[in-house]
Amino acid sequence: MRSEELQETLLPKRLALPIFASDPLSSVAYATQEILLVLTLGGLAYLRFAPWVAAAVVALLAVVVLSYRQVVHAYPSGGGSYEVVSTNLGPSAGLVVAASLLVDYVMTVAVSVASGVDNIISALPSLAGHRVLLALGFVTLLTAMNLRGVRESGRAFAAPTYLFVGAVLIMVATGLVRWALGDTPVAQTARYGVTPAPGEAGLTGFALLMLVLRAFSSGCTALTGVEAISNGVPAFRRPKSQNAAATLAAMGLTAIAMFAGVTALSLLARVHITADPCRLTGLPGDCRGYPQRTVIAQLSAAVFGGEHSVGFYVVQGATALVLILAANTAFNGFPLLASILALHRFLPRQLHNRGDRLAFSNGILALAIVAGLLLWGYRASVTSLIHLYILGVFTSFTLSQLGMVRHWNRELRAGSGPGGGPEARQRYRTARAVNALGACVTGLVLVIVLATKFTQGAWLAVLAAIVLWVTMRGVRRHYDTTSAELAVTDPQEQLVPPSRVLALVLVSRLHKPTLRALAYARAFHPDQLEVLTVAVDRAEAAELARQWEEHGIDVPLKVLDSPYREVARPVVEYVRSMRKDSPRDLVAVFIPEYVVGHWWENLLHNQSALWLKSRLLFTPGVMVTTVPWQLTSSSRAAHHPARAPGAVRRGEPHVPDAMRRGAPQRPEGPGQERHGHDPQRP
Repeated sequence: MRSEELQETLLPKRLALPIFASDPLSSVAYATQEILLVLTLGGLAYLRFAPWVAAAVVALLAVVVLSYRQVVHAYPSGGGSYEVVSTNLGPSAGLVVAASLLVDYVMTVAVSVASGVDNIISALPSLAGHRVLLALGFVTLLTAMNLRGVRESGRAFAAPTYLFVGAVLIMVATGLVRWALGDTPVAQTARYGVTPAPGEAGLTGFALLMLVLRAFSSGCTALTGVEAISNGVPAFRRPKSQNAAATLAAMGLTAIAMFAGVTALSLLARVHITADPCRLTGLPGDCRGYPQRTVIAQLSAAVFGGEHSVGFYVVQGATALVLILAANTAFNGFPLLASILALHRFLPRQLHNRGDRLAFSNGILALAIVAGLLLWGYRASVTSLIHLYILGVFTSFTLSQLGMVRHWNRELRAGSGPGGGPEARQRYRTARAVNALGACVTGLVLVIVLATKFTQGAWLAVLAAIVLWVTMRGVRRHYDTTSAELAVTDPQEQLVPPSRVLALVLVSRLHKPTLRALAYARAFHPDQLEVLTVAVDRAEAAELARQWEEHGIDVPLKVLDSPYREVARPVVEYVRSMRKDSPRDLVAVFIPEYVVGHWWENLLHNQSALWLKSRLLFTPGVMVTTVPWQLTSSSRAAHHPARAPGAVRRGEPHVPDAMRRGAPQRPEGPGQERHGHDPQRP
């Protein structure tokens, strides 16, 4: 796609919702489950706190959605929390948000894919042994789809997201109607009791509070991905801010309805789930072989009439699909944020480049590689990965809301311009109140998450964010130093030509590439021209000298002795010695190099040339020129062999192009004189 076609990739709201909101919508599939898993550590009696924990999560989700609606209107250029915090709290705080979000996007891919695989295994238990392979395969598929471009991935992912939303809402509505009619669905695990985990029985006081807070922090996974819309505002059609805000509201309302419905139905159906199936009492036989199903799987089986009903497979299929596709939120958010950071010189500039399909291909590939390594390292276990999750989300939530409070304070102090009337000031005060509430609530949740999850694995996410923050500052320092060093203060001073050009052709034997390099060097008409070889094998060096003299080549051949069989060191030392007389001399080194047609052929050639170039590039006042010689394999690999560089027509003697240009040693005709050597010209 041409760069001018970028406008055609912008998203309508119906495609933006599944692209940017699939993560918070899909988190319904495991947020309720995480609450129940924590509360049942103390036994079934503690499930009475589940409605209150769910209500707190719903209230928090509503506050965060309202807060981010303020963000998309105030900062429509994208960047979301990073831009808000950088502008209002400073670049260092902005980098804290950026590092947290980048880590969280990686975790979004890992947790979503692992949870999707869990739901597939719930429907097809025979696949349990292939968990990691399935997870890596889905990451690869998502990567390929996103490399095709945002719009194309949106079309592919829209249907599964809407299918999941519809299937869950129908399941919840059907279950609640059955409950209202006196036919309450009963979960598969309702008949099993749960023994308290060691040390968790009979909790009271502070210990009980910590259990409830830990359940709340696990349930807050329902908020992951909310900020993705604020990061992706530039991807929306015009009017961008209004469309992004409308999509954010639709996402919030849908997620709240689904989460509340699933939690209520789980409690009515008496779903019992634990991290360790052996804690379920009344299991027949060996508990280690018990196929414990996810909450969504138990609910769909209870509502639609068993594990072999059509409704069960529809819900499970839709859930697995949307959980895997929920990673698409990160595949859109991570590259966008990385491109902004690269534009601000905090990450390598390659992350700002768009690929052939106008997607940020390098960011997509970087995300896929890191998430794949996490899935492989943690064996695609949701229970293990979930502890590394959501910490970055609430860091960005808290700091962005604090930044928005400062933004509204500045707007109120300004009090001028087209938006400075009493009505506008009242809007600013209302928005400030919303953001201040959001900052307080999300800050409290951040403290809770740190306190309850830090020792269980969240420390690793904190460490990763710190390392990333330090790395980004180092990248920016490097780019700033490089820019300052390359800045031009006096162009005329930089344009002063060297006093002399000393050319040096490196050779190992007398063959066609050597003669081409020599001819090419001659074409530059240097002040001094030498041919240099290193006598690693004295017999070979003597043979080269004999051939040189036999063929009457009138360029002096310099032979460097190397008793320790080194090549690079003698060459570098000789090149440095050539500039000792005058530091304004320039040494031009010409190195013949083979061009091959297959990657494996590179392993057989050019290793010495590569090492020599890498050493000479660090030598001041030296210019290194590679003179290519195309082997037959490179001509065959070209699309049009007859036109490939280095190809020779049948019946035509081969004369190197540089030798044709460099052969005349004196002017031939009036037009040739202007190409002669002029020591006054650069």
